Amino acid sequence: MHQLKPPTVKKILVIRFSSIGDIVLTSALLRCLKKQNPNLEVHYLTKAAFRDLVITNPCVDKVYCLQGRLQDLLPALKEEQYSFIVDLHRNLRSTIVKRSLGVPSAGFPKLNIRKWLMVNARINLLPPAHIVTRYFQAATPLGVHYDGEGSDFYIPKHLQADPEKHLPASFNSGYMAVVVGGHHKTKQIPAEKLTSICNNAGLPVVLLGGKEDAADAEKVKEGLKPAAVNCCGKLSLHGSASFLKKALVVISPDTGLMHIAAALNKPLITLWGNTIPRFGMTPFYPDKYKDLHTIHQVTDLPCRPCSKIGFERCPLGHFGCMHQIPDKEVINSIKQAVSTP
Repeated sequence: MHQLKPPTVKKILVIRFSSIGDIVLTSALLRCLKKQNPNLEVHYLTKAAFRDLVITNPCVDKVYCLQGRLQDLLPALKEEQYSFIVDLHRNLRSTIVKRSLGVPSAGFPKLNIRKWLMVNARINLLPPAHIVTRYFQAATPLGVHYDGEGSDFYIPKHLQADPEKHLPASFNSGYMAVVVGGHHKTKQIPAEKLTSICNNAGLPVVLLGGKEDAADAEKVKEGLKPAAVNCCGKLSLHGSASFLKKALVVISPDTGLMHIAAALNKPLITLWGNTIPRFGMTPFYPDKYKDLHTIHQVTDLPCRPCSKIGFERCPLGHFGCMHQIPDKEVINSIKQAVSTP
């Protein structure tokens, strides 16, 4: 693969259609593209639902949103006359875009076959490499290298939420942010486990998630002894990020807010259900802050991982990958994170 250099490349298109965590993880590459090639014009193609995640990034000059038919968007993309396409999705739609525009492009190794082997045959051929490292392979022809600064998440002033205006005065001395949701049930932390952890952590609790998580969060809140506020469905994504930013520590399953917390360099305790860190989607911190993250998982469960994504219920009915994580170990991690200067 030949390396392309300015002025050969003046304008590029980065493609990542979804979802929250994946898009947040593209931010490291966007930053390096812009900083290492200041005159490069960077455009981004994503789904309309994720526009706000990208439009707030100062390293992106223009955002195109897929809403409806991809064919309706292609003429505008062709008019841009891109020099290069960085494909960070590698699906049918991104392939159509690349073939339609007919300019040089590069993608990243998705490792789907290796993930399939891990899930279905327990054959581990997965490299010990984060997906961000693989994202950078798509920019190899541009001569871009990772700078060690982790991922980014920008909260513009007009999208900020002030926790002090939404929380009781008792929260002013600090609180624990707890992420309730997750796109799949087998990624989510069970309500009874969250209740047990929160009741023994000794901190006020802010429950975060979407509208679909509000009912589950209310069940958790009802069982809590410490002061708790259920913010699920009441905040925008950037509003939730504002609450993460002010938290002393964040508890989360493998989900989008987990990656935002890491991008904000918050102390983070993660619980892993049916997915595994080896898939390469762990929180991505700057090199100097890697110790801020603690992973809790059941490593000797023969049915895990049961999927590279997740299910609506445990296929075997016991959900041992979450239930067997010792609450005490999680609580100790929380207390250690809070006590560490």
